[in-house]
Amino acid sequence: MLLPAERDTNVGGLRQTCAVTGMRTFWTALPTPGRWLLSTVAIQTLGRGMTLPFTIIYLHEVRGFDLGLAGALMSVIAITGLVVTGPGGTLIDRYGARRVLLVGLAAMIAGCALLAFATSPVVAAVALVLMGVNFGVSWPGFNALIATIVDGEVRQQYFGVNFALINLGIGVGGIFGGFFVDVHRPETFTAIFLIDAASSLIPMALLLGPLRHVRTHADPEEGDAPVDGYRAILRRPAVLWLTLLTFLAVFIGYGQMEAGFPAFARQVSGVSTQVIGFAFAVNTAVIVLLQFAVLKLIAGRRRTRVMQLMALIWGVSWVLLGLTGLLPRSLAAAIGVLAFMGVFAFGETMLQPTVPAIYNDLASERNRGRYNAINSAAFQGGAIAGPIAAGLLLGEGRQIWFIVAMVAGPVLICLLALVLERRVPAVANGVQNEVAPAPDAR
Repeated sequence: MLLPAERDTNVGGLRQTCAVTGMRTFWTALPTPGRWLLSTVAIQTLGRGMTLPFTIIYLHEVRGFDLGLAGALMSVIAITGLVVTGPGGTLIDRYGARRVLLVGLAAMIAGCALLAFATSPVVAAVALVLMGVNFGVSWPGFNALIATIVDGEVRQQYFGVNFALINLGIGVGGIFGGFFVDVHRPETFTAIFLIDAASSLIPMALLLGPLRHVRTHADPEEGDAPVDGYRAILRRPAVLWLTLLTFLAVFIGYGQMEAGFPAFARQVSGVSTQVIGFAFAVNTAVIVLLQFAVLKLIAGRRRTRVMQLMALIWGVSWVLLGLTGLLPRSLAAAIGVLAFMGVFAFGETMLQPTVPAIYNDLASERNRGRYNAINSAAFQGGAIAGPIAAGLLLGEGRQIWFIVAMVAGPVLICLLALVLERRVPAVANGVQNEVAPAPDAR
């Protein structure tokens, strides 16, 4: 049994000690800014959930863009986000996450509003670039904000609960959007994009109101050494190995959710689109229902060991999906597809609390934006490369090699986690009462 781990949180000079054991204790442990930020997560992601599954349908079936063009336009968001992430991290360290996030949210509002009325590819591209700007700065910005507000075990729990609430908001929004939109009524799509734009006003109001005094950056003092740039940070073995692990985890994980998984399920398993849609609902339900239980289970454990367990669980999930290809177009295949997504979601609950927590425990107040930008870039890189690899393998009819690659990925993650464990400081690995290893890096 895990003993409650006492941790300190310090925001604005206020220090409070807490035993992290349950949701009520976790909520009590949060400083007021943390409660404000967490209490609105599910609401502000409802709009994104309403538009995320239907954007390509909107571009192709409502606005009449060629499917290939619509797919290319969809990639603009990820590409823009990847390009913006690096400069965004630097700006966060220099001017603070709050200011950068406000600019990103303004771009998101403008992009969603413009896309709602986009009738030409050029206008749609501009709108998606604006949305990509927000995605490029929101990950490092909000992670830096969270890391400033909470620390220790509370920080790890915060990242996990935040992930569950994001999934809840997106899941509920997707269900509502599915019932509301109609390709024969373009105004329904206009409405959901405007709702998505309006939902960004919620975090903007928080940043301008209750969170206006939260500072994520430290002003340089006379005699301070220069802040490490990206090259110096990536020279740290712990950061380099963690970044490789993050990229690989996303490559075989989230990078396959919108491409490899649905393509395999349709072409090889032979299940219906309804089964695939329900599988995503299973994913959301598992994360929302199990996330906090998993957080209690992994509290005090080495985060690298948690990653290894996550990798093993993902390996089992891909084996399950591969087996559905042996009984295509059958009830067993449909059950297997749903089981795959449920098991995979269980693994997700272990990834999101650990990786961001390690990055932020390695960072200092002066370079936290850059550390979170590296995390974001690794995530986005895996999300871009994953669908490309899936398309090449499945497009050439190499379904077996696709599954082999997906099962080999978790094995590599386990090996990377072993290497990382030897190089990351004990505190950053979630071990609070152990002497840290020698400095890994400078």
